[in-house]
Amino acid sequence: MKTEINIVWFEQDLRLSNNPALAASINQASILPIYILDNENAGEYQLGGASRWWLHHSLTALNSALNGKMNFYEGDPASIIADLCRRFTVTGIYWNRRYEPWRVSRDKKIKQQLLAQSIHAQSFNGSLLNEPWTILKQDNTPYKVFTPYYRQANKMGCDTAILPEPQLPGSFHTDNQAITLDALSLLSPKAWDANVDDCWTPGELGAQSSLHKFLNNGLENYREGRDFPALKAVSSLSPHLHFGEISPSQINKALLTAPDDNNREHFKRELCWREFSYYLLFHRPELPTENLKANFNHFPWDDNPDRLARWQQGLTGYPIVDAGMRELLQTGFMHNRVRMITASFLVKNLLIDWRLGARWFWDCLVDADLASNSVSWQWIAGCGTDAAPYFRIFNPITQGEKFDAKGRYTKAYLPELHGLPTQYLFRPWEAPPAILKKANITLGQTYPFPIVDIKQSRAKALSAYDRTKHVHDNH
Repeated sequence: MKTEINIVWFEQDLRLSNNPALAASINQASILPIYILDNENAGEYQLGGASRWWLHHSLTALNSALNGKMNFYEGDPASIIADLCRRFTVTGIYWNRRYEPWRVSRDKKIKQQLLAQSIHAQSFNGSLLNEPWTILKQDNTPYKVFTPYYRQANKMGCDTAILPEPQLPGSFHTDNQAITLDALSLLSPKAWDANVDDCWTPGELGAQSSLHKFLNNGLENYREGRDFPALKAVSSLSPHLHFGEISPSQINKALLTAPDDNNREHFKRELCWREFSYYLLFHRPELPTENLKANFNHFPWDDNPDRLARWQQGLTGYPIVDAGMRELLQTGFMHNRVRMITASFLVKNLLIDWRLGARWFWDCLVDADLASNSVSWQWIAGCGTDAAPYFRIFNPITQGEKFDAKGRYTKAYLPELHGLPTQYLFRPWEAPPAILKKANITLGQTYPFPIVDIKQSRAKALSAYDRTKHVHDNH
């Protein structure tokens, strides 16, 4: 007689604590924990190299916590789950909900197929404080702008109850047709893997450690310090949150004990911005590929592969931009203030389509998240529903001077500028020849000349935007 089993399907909830799907699956039946690498339905949103690196190590940690009993598969989840249901007596399948459009449609079909076979299929909220359909305006339509959404979310509050640590069964079921984690081939031979290894600790324990460090060392200076990339005032929780190694409700509960109301509320607002990103993605599934403001469909983007490549490699000649792009290549991460500066430079000084920037970030960030990445790029480009005004163009010279005045961050990623006095650090082309010589800098050789003129490129961007507005008005 076949053994009765419950399947718990992990995907973006790679933790044991406060995991509602796992908690619900632990009853009389034996548990078959599964992870499926789904490249078939993901389409163009297959994981980038940095995310694959993180996923490999996060799954290693989770598998260890499950005493090596995770069952790995690769392919279409509908087919793999159907096969499991043929080979085992499956009484129930449990998972935590996902919100990317391709996952929403996939999971709906799978749930319908299971229920048609009288197999209990249940999904849970394991990754948001408030699910996207729970916060609506009085006329039952979704919010388009963050601030009123934030006010309503605060009014509603959220459940801070945390599930107790699950009492795992003494034995898990295993499938002899599952493959190994290594067979998923998540690790690439990219040179930056070695550097990323030194920067991060993926997994549930790493997530808890990051939260603990932030609450004890970063939160007290968060509101002011988060804009200064040389300070350790950011939480670095975004990749842990993306892969579900920690839930926002766990973070929210931990914040309740934090003494500093001002910084705490500011950080909670950032958590809510993440929620709003998922909210927009759910209600506007075209978000990753289409301008939410239709007039931007007429914007005259510059198709310039050479300039795009120089931006990607951190060779624009603007040190704060280049430092950010090198941080990304070396660590799989970029400080949030510098993300805004580098993104603004791409779309407003180089006039390169925001989607190309979003694609590069998707490939290179360990916290690459379809909702957050898409919303943030549309915000900086000025084409989102809640966007920064288009004329808000970050000046990379003044931004560097303001937020990295001593040059600690910039010089850490641009060692070729190490000897340059800070008064010239963000405008090396203005340094006298004797200063450049003393610093062993030869512009055009050891460090590039600026790729564009800031004032001219800003004027060109504003002119292009003005024409775009008029084109829209006439249609």
